[in-house]
Amino acid sequence: MATYTFPENFWWGSAASATQTEGAAHIDGKGDNIWDYWYQQEPNRFYNQVGPEHTSRFYERYKDDIQTMKKLGHNSFRLSISWSRLIPDGTGEVNQKAVQFYHDVLDELIAAGIEPFVNLYHFDMPLVLQEMGGWENRKVVEAFADYAKTCFSLFGGKVTKWFTQNEPIVPVEAGYLYDSHYPNVVDFKRAVQVGYHSAVASAMAIKAFKDGDYKGKIGIILNVTPSYPRSHHPADQKAGRIADLFFNKSFLDVSVKGTFPDELVQILSDHSMLPSTEPMDEKLLQENTVDILGVNYYQPRRVKAKEYMPHPDAPLMPEHFFDFYDMPGKKMNPYRGWEIYEKGIYDILINLKENYGNVECFISENGMGVQNEDRFKDEDGIIQDDYRIAFYQEHLKWVHAAIQQGSNVKGYHVWTFMDNWSWLNAYKNRYGLVSIDLDNDAKRHIKKSGSWFQELALNNGFREEA
Repeated sequence: MATYTFPENFWWGSAASATQTEGAAHIDGKGDNIWDYWYQQEPNRFYNQVGPEHTSRFYERYKDDIQTMKKLGHNSFRLSISWSRLIPDGTGEVNQKAVQFYHDVLDELIAAGIEPFVNLYHFDMPLVLQEMGGWENRKVVEAFADYAKTCFSLFGGKVTKWFTQNEPIVPVEAGYLYDSHYPNVVDFKRAVQVGYHSAVASAMAIKAFKDGDYKGKIGIILNVTPSYPRSHHPADQKAGRIADLFFNKSFLDVSVKGTFPDELVQILSDHSMLPSTEPMDEKLLQENTVDILGVNYYQPRRVKAKEYMPHPDAPLMPEHFFDFYDMPGKKMNPYRGWEIYEKGIYDILINLKENYGNVECFISENGMGVQNEDRFKDEDGIIQDDYRIAFYQEHLKWVHAAIQQGSNVKGYHVWTFMDNWSWLNAYKNRYGLVSIDLDNDAKRHIKKSGSWFQELALNNGFREEA
């Protein structure tokens, strides 16, 4: 029997976001964000035409949900603040009902012995600011810094773990390259500008935090998805390196080291894709790096050298530099269609140790989405999600191995506490430790994985039967 014990005070918990869980999208003064608007315009884009208006109703049920978190052993929980709930127009007047709501949530978490980790931006740009160009517009970058200052001022007495953004590469990819998030732009140069301004906005928020002399630490949450080349052939290795530059190092290097990779800058320069900058940006980025890094990991990225060159008139895309590789025999989540490669989480942590100063970090998301989970209910109505337990255990083994190698990883947050609304997929794929019965007043039911997680946190680790 193998025993996996984690360091004392390891952070056990889960992560969620405002738009995906709160609901209450059009009450108590909340302004529209891009998801509210897009659903109104194109509901057919969303699975079963389910939109963000109600989602999992955390706004009205947070007290009961937090008590369930406590029951399931959470000592920490990551939530996000909805910018458009707190400041409905993105700038200007603060919504006092939102201030009270977030104070109440924070108080409830703290009373339950659960440390709040608070993220400022999780894909949910206020519509008013998107109409100004969103992250393309420097004024929106400045508005984000002001929003961050407001949050620090309002809630800084209760929060000591802050995060500027969650997965900032996703709005770049999904909103400006691949037509899967609003504003549905396909334009490499605009995508680069959005990414650059996101990095500047994060640094501005970090500067505001440090200038305000607030207690605690501030960081960013990145989906660090390792890019594995097909082979050791130099062409495949180059493909892997460039994919890593675009999708990982673009944000990882500037967030932790304060600079963008030279090779990435050269590639963008060679293709006339460099962003517009301002004179003080370089100093701002260098001086305002993260104290702590959240790492989201779900699946690896496998790539190979280009087999066919794109048409010369085709718009430039990242895939001009590599092809995706469908590796034979890979382990799959058959319900979601994603590869499961547990060692990837170890490779990330060792990379951070060896190449990023062993920055303090934690696994901020790791989870398994499954469709139609009701088919796994037992006679008592409990979802027997052994597949999710196995997923967690196999990843945690590799987190444990990284710790043995000196990784500075301080915790493990699953995605997610309860089934939530997941952008275009709505409730198609369920990730929660707790199920949501949409047809029965969003009633909650703890899954088998929730009970397992309770034991995991209680024991600060787990045993694997021989």
